[in-house]
Amino acid sequence: MEKKYTGFLKIMSHLILETMSKADYSSLFNDFVESEFFLIDGDSLLITCACERSLKPGQSLHFFYLVERYLLDVISKGGQFAIVFFKDAEYAYFNVPELLTLRTALILHLQKNTTVEVWTKFSNCLSEEWNICLGQSCPYFLILADEGLNDLQTHLFNFVVIQAWAAKVNIVLFSGQTSDILRLYAYFMQSSHGMQMFFKENKRMIMIVYKSLIQQLEKYRDMALAHLFGDLKFNDMEEKVCETVSLLKQLWPEGSDIRCVFCVTSCSLFLEMYHCYLESREKGASEEMSKVKQKTDNCLTLKDMEDFCKLHCLSVALLLHVPLSQRARSRFITANWIQDLKTVLKMKKWCEYFILSNLDMFESWSLNLLHLSDLSDEPLLRNIAFYYENENKEGLDLNVGDAIMNEYVHLWDTVSKLVRKFDVGKPIPLRTTKVHFLEKTPSPIKESSQEMMPNLGFIPMSCNLVDEFTGDILKDLPFLMSDDPIVTSLVKHKEFDELVHWHSHRPLSDDYDRTKCIGDANRRDPNHLKRLQKYHSFQRFYGESLESVTSKTITTQGPKPKKDCIKSKSTKAHETKAEIIKRENKKRLIAEEEQKEEQKWNALSFSIEEEMRKNVDSGMKKLEEFLKSCKSRSVKAQVERVGLQACLKAWKEHCQAEGETTKDLSIAVNMMKRIHSLLDKHSELLQEADQKLIARCLKYLGFCELAVSLYPTQDASDGIKMKKKNKYSVGIGPARFQLQYMGHYLIREERKDPDPRVQDFIPDTWQRELLDVVDNYESAVIVAPTSSGKTYASYYCMEKVLKESDEGVVVYVAPTKALVNQVAATVEYRYAKNMPAGESLCGVFTRDYRHDALNCQVLITVPACFEILLLAPHRQNWVKRIRYVIFDEVHCLGGEIGAEIWEHLLVMIRCPFLALSATISNPQHLTEWLQSVKRYWKQVDSTMEERTVSKRTGTSRGSYYKDQAQARQSYKVRLVLYGERYNDLEKYLCSVRQGDVCFDHFHPCAALTIDHIEKYGFPSDLALSPRESIQLYDTMCQVWKSWPQAQSLCPENFTQFKNKIVIKKLDARKYEESLKEEFTNWVKNGNEEEARMVLKKLSPDYHEHSGRMLDFFPCLVEKLRKMEKLPALFFLFKLNIVEECAENAFEFLEKKQEEKRPPKADKEARTTANKLRKVKKSLEKQKTVDEKGQKSSRRLDESVMHETEHNYLLQTLEKNLEIPKDCTYANQKAIDDQLLQRVFHRVRFERKGETLKRLAERGIGYHHSSMSAKEKQLVEILFRKGFIRVVTATGTLALGINMPCKSVVFAQNSVYLDALNYRQMSGRAGRRGQDLLGDVYFFDIPLPKIGKLIKSKVPELRGQFPLSISLILRLMLLASKADDLEDGKAKALSVLKHSLLSFKQPRAIDMLKLYFLYSLQFLVKEGHIDQEGNPTGFAGLVSHLHYHEPSNLVFVSFLVKGLFHKLCQPTREGPKRFSEDVMEKLVLVLANLFGRRYIPAKFYEVNSKFYQSKVFLDDLPEDFSHALLEYNTQVTEDFASFLLMVSRLADMKQEYQLSLSKIEFTGKECEDSPLVSHLMNCKEGRVAVSPFVCLSGNFDVDLLSPGVPNHVILHTLGINHTQAPVLWPYALDSQGRKIPLNAYALDFYKHGSLIGLVQDNRIHPGEAYSLLKDFNLIIKSISVSLRELCENEEDNVVLAFEQLSTSFQEKFELV
Repeated sequence: MEKKYTGFLKIMSHLILETMSKADYSSLFNDFVESEFFLIDGDSLLITCACERSLKPGQSLHFFYLVERYLLDVISKGGQFAIVFFKDAEYAYFNVPELLTLRTALILHLQKNTTVEVWTKFSNCLSEEWNICLGQSCPYFLILADEGLNDLQTHLFNFVVIQAWAAKVNIVLFSGQTSDILRLYAYFMQSSHGMQMFFKENKRMIMIVYKSLIQQLEKYRDMALAHLFGDLKFNDMEEKVCETVSLLKQLWPEGSDIRCVFCVTSCSLFLEMYHCYLESREKGASEEMSKVKQKTDNCLTLKDMEDFCKLHCLSVALLLHVPLSQRARSRFITANWIQDLKTVLKMKKWCEYFILSNLDMFESWSLNLLHLSDLSDEPLLRNIAFYYENENKEGLDLNVGDAIMNEYVHLWDTVSKLVRKFDVGKPIPLRTTKVHFLEKTPSPIKESSQEMMPNLGFIPMSCNLVDEFTGDILKDLPFLMSDDPIVTSLVKHKEFDELVHWHSHRPLSDDYDRTKCIGDANRRDPNHLKRLQKYHSFQRFYGESLESVTSKTITTQGPKPKKDCIKSKSTKAHETKAEIIKRENKKRLIAEEEQKEEQKWNALSFSIEEEMRKNVDSGMKKLEEFLKSCKSRSVKAQVERVGLQACLKAWKEHCQAEGETTKDLSIAVNMMKRIHSLLDKHSELLQEADQKLIARCLKYLGFCELAVSLYPTQDASDGIKMKKKNKYSVGIGPARFQLQYMGHYLIREERKDPDPRVQDFIPDTWQRELLDVVDNYESAVIVAPTSSGKTYASYYCMEKVLKESDEGVVVYVAPTKALVNQVAATVEYRYAKNMPAGESLCGVFTRDYRHDALNCQVLITVPACFEILLLAPHRQNWVKRIRYVIFDEVHCLGGEIGAEIWEHLLVMIRCPFLALSATISNPQHLTEWLQSVKRYWKQVDSTMEERTVSKRTGTSRGSYYKDQAQARQSYKVRLVLYGERYNDLEKYLCSVRQGDVCFDHFHPCAALTIDHIEKYGFPSDLALSPRESIQLYDTMCQVWKSWPQAQSLCPENFTQFKNKIVIKKLDARKYEESLKEEFTNWVKNGNEEEARMVLKKLSPDYHEHSGRMLDFFPCLVEKLRKMEKLPALFFLFKLNIVEECAENAFEFLEKKQEEKRPPKADKEARTTANKLRKVKKSLEKQKTVDEKGQKSSRRLDESVMHETEHNYLLQTLEKNLEIPKDCTYANQKAIDDQLLQRVFHRVRFERKGETLKRLAERGIGYHHSSMSAKEKQLVEILFRKGFIRVVTATGTLALGINMPCKSVVFAQNSVYLDALNYRQMSGRAGRRGQDLLGDVYFFDIPLPKIGKLIKSKVPELRGQFPLSISLILRLMLLASKADDLEDGKAKALSVLKHSLLSFKQPRAIDMLKLYFLYSLQFLVKEGHIDQEGNPTGFAGLVSHLHYHEPSNLVFVSFLVKGLFHKLCQPTREGPKRFSEDVMEKLVLVLANLFGRRYIPAKFYEVNSKFYQSKVFLDDLPEDFSHALLEYNTQVTEDFASFLLMVSRLADMKQEYQLSLSKIEFTGKECEDSPLVSHLMNCKEGRVAVSPFVCLSGNFDVDLLSPGVPNHVILHTLGINHTQAPVLWPYALDSQGRKIPLNAYALDFYKHGSLIGLVQDNRIHPGEAYSLLKDFNLIIKSISVSLRELCENEEDNVVLAFEQLSTSFQEKFELV
């Protein structure tokens, strides 16, 4: 290849490597029920599985097992994909023909035996057909290997990457993928505009280089073939195959199994080819062949090859007759084939490839392709060869067995008939020559090394908790005797000498104690009190921005009996005198209120009516503002009448105006709004004159029938002449008019009867049910849309508990710190209460800070912190005070991070709870699970009560409850569902046309396909706005002219609308349902074509922009401003893009202002500023003189003049610098300057404070997870107040943060933009009480993705793996150390018994019990608990660092072994200081344990220059490395031993079938063949390993090797290596390459530069800041723990960690 071409290939490689270094490691499918459509590169899948370490070459069934396990894992997680094999990719295997055969077999197997979609028609990734296909299928990403078998294949992969990026398809790497129960994680490389431009600019070069590469590969392939087959070309070989196949069809007319066909055809073709090869060699036909001759003088003879083929036929006969259960016991021969045979085998592999690639020749023949996966078993062939070459020759003569022998003879006879050029030998004997095919080796048979496996048996334990949870399976498990060495060695190991002063048993302070407390300082310190006052003041201010309700003071009233909660008035016999007085007073107050409202209207009416005369629209806005604030119904009715009259007058004038061609229907809409209001809300107040007025208005709109139905008799004077009727009429029927133009104004169904429990609004029926739930002390799962009002129940619950006593506690669990801060502020603003001394109303507990957490009545916290309190043994008395727990955004139970904590909380709490969410698709399942938990607690409480009563028999008042709260609580769990959004949502598609952003309405039905409707119907939450319903109806009429239901579904004829003046939202919803039902019938009753046409016509006209869409972001924002669609939230998914877009919008406004400013404006501003400075100096001078008492009238005059001049200059300067209204998005009227400065003042010391202030002044903000709480609050407050009207944000804003807006814009595609996040984010659009319609815009989101988002269901909540070793240790601590031991044990048992994963899944329960037992064994051996289950040793430290398992366990093992004491040697005595070298080594150790962030393996090859950082983390120091190896070895041995013990619980029927195709390899074992019994005699040592994996010679002992992949273990156990607490120093990918760790923590410690981490370590600054913050917290946590555990003030380790903590903190604070 030319030098310039290789240079270009290097440029491509470097570009990909650079992108790879910044790749996100994330979950691929996230929260879709089905993922977005994606592609898997077939050749990448092939080499990833073929390079798997456990797989031995030539074992095809094991290979297919690996492929199917991977694909099934992807499918089970919702993956929707196709596998693509490019034709040109075959060239890459010229040197490994066995993989060519495997590739062809894989394609055929997937096509014939699975439902997986396989694409093989594309020649290469640069073909036009491929490009068109990508455009049509729009895959979101392509999974690809980053490295091939050789450089040439790697280059081919690089071309696929570059082309995919050009087509806006992202790349996901095979390397480094990991998987858990619910998710698949991988490196994700996003397509960018830069990549698209690279392809565009270099397209011609890319094409030329690719062509050159393929030509080179073709040349290599031809050379490889010529070396083996001489002059025979590719086509000649295919002809030979054709001849062989034709002959076989004659011999076996009835058809056969693919294994037999493949065997006989490949053997016969190979023998003929080898015969030709030998002939040409002998003749010396060509110079090249003579060279081969010289090299291969001792070449194998034809007879040798006949013998080899006989052995092959026998191996295939065994495959046909021996089941997998027996084959899995095959002994494994380690000896390799002799060198001469390896060359010849290549020829045989090519023959096999030619057979398989021409399989279509068998089309008219009965060929069973079921066992395509089992064509080759080379380890078995070596096993047979070894027997005949060695054991048989030494006199061991074993019978093959009749069935197998007959099969073998049949196969060999067929081969002899197919070979026509010469005669092949007889089937018996199998060996006729003396040549050994296998090399001589000292130990040719792999031993199972069973003695290396640890002793099988559990350490006996005597612990009630263990017996109660696992008692039913203990009897089936082996236990060690008390005198077993393993048990006797458990006597406490001698600790390292330095640890004699360490009290490892001393209880540590927990996270609660260590979290920074706002109230920690001396409460009498005036500065502290001032800070506290400031904090509460801001909280109330923040809360006031969140709430529209008034604050209330609560007084304790004591608990009320259940029955009195909602007492009916009808039950009262008579009113008391007090009640009569109360009623009369209320009546008087209402009358006074009405009088006030009337006076207010009289004062405002003239100006409003005047405004309506001038401009109806602005007048109506003022009128509606008055109506919102007005509380008197009679005044409201009066105002509506005035509005209606004004509208009628305006409509008449508008229609009479000359030259008016199209009518302004907004006046008509306003008129109908007034009519709706009068007839629906004030009907009882209407007089005849009002009805007459309404009828007249209806007639003027052209709705005569409705007018007559309302007021039948009309005077002649009121009639409209027929010829004038058209002049005034709106031109369409009343129903269509209301749906099309008034959709979002239609009246919602709302109850009119107030509920005495709610003061601020009238609750709906479902909301009343929630209040009943709280009144009855019940629990509930509440699923209702965003902004529907479900949170009110939470505040009602708080209020109820606050009123009952000063003791009871409500815990509010929120998923994020931002939401915690928001709820805390809301509570502080809503409620005030006189609390006893030392007590507080509201408290907060997060990992960053806490405030009044345990002395408050309402605690707001995050799940992890609440779990700390529930599991803390000495906090149980506080836990008993909890009366209610509120879980907000409970769908996080199915989330990616911390989901299992939500589970633990829900099963540990004993009190009632409310679980709130807008997005759960299986709430019934969740509710049933929680009901089962409550049944458990009911039983526990009942048992505990019985015990307490029996203990107290004979004493008075034997109730065991300290208070009546638990006695009152109900164990009922209700499910409350509500599906109706208050606001309609309409979607729009943004596109760039002719340099401008355009919007097209996106009808929700355009997201659907006929297949989707046929399979699932219309999605339950796919709602249409009324105008979208009309649009659907019109399109259906347009497409099917003779549609039978057209008349009945016409809006004017529809039953719910017939003769209705007021069509309500519910009526429109019924019309929508009828249309959907009818459309579904079209699909189901044979009108698919018409239905398809409807969907096509509803689809928007999409224009894809070739450039970078985000360049048009400022234009998009500006367009929305002009359309009055602000405030808006713009969701993006990369932190840097979030900030970049906000800055771009800001720069756009600045530039716009700059263009508008007069040329001399800047000069004038400077001049004015200079003058102002001089005048200011004069004023200050004058002030000084005045203070000295030297006053005179002249000086007074001068002073006045200077002051006047100062004010004038200041005004001039302000006017000069004033931002024009169209150059800012800020609403200056929304907030006064004092409050604005107060918000700005809080961020003056924050990292991004100045930037946020600068953006905010223009009405712009951004919001993401890497911002501080104060920074986020600035944006939240100013956005809610209406000052900021443009916010760019990541998905963190979607989790419950109260930031409603008019519009939501999705401005960037991402793997995180899934069905769940889409609903959470789009739910923000439409502010209740302000917008009746919310708008959702899709900007730079592919059309198929939009469809997917709209139609996809929200995923079902499924349980995660709920246990970890640290959690089990914490549960044992709770059960043995709790203040109330019985209560502690009950909680621990509840966590163990009630995981969501195991709900209704008995096998999963058994699996968790087994894992629990394994964890206990591990903890006992490590010395963290004893055989009675009591914590010992450093159990406290391990549990304290539970966030970081298994690093916490390794850290403690290092500490116990004294490694830290050896490392931490001071440089001087006295005040001890440690050298920088010691500090750096300490950081290196901690980074290896707690700062583990991987970099893709391929990035090792990058030649980038690193400026400040080392980037790749060094290995641990030698002694630590040895200790880690020792720890890992012990853990692996124990885990392997555990797997052996539990392997009997595996479902072996499933283990003997391929995972995806479900092809079984079972059958009766061959007992009549001594040879089979001899070859497959390894009955020991293969118990826990998958039988498919055993075929490659893997034993149980292989479970001890580092990083054993999960597929090695029996998969039906449900347990894999990810659950073993090992910490390998590095990870290996599937190709065996080392995946390095990022040295970000150590690099930062050395250079202290965040920019260095961004530049060299390729981490975004926000993410780097978060990582460093976490690392800093770990160092601090360890430092404090060590100080508490050690009584020696001068201990080196303690001092070293304290020095490191201080040093790292100082560097971090400088960032």
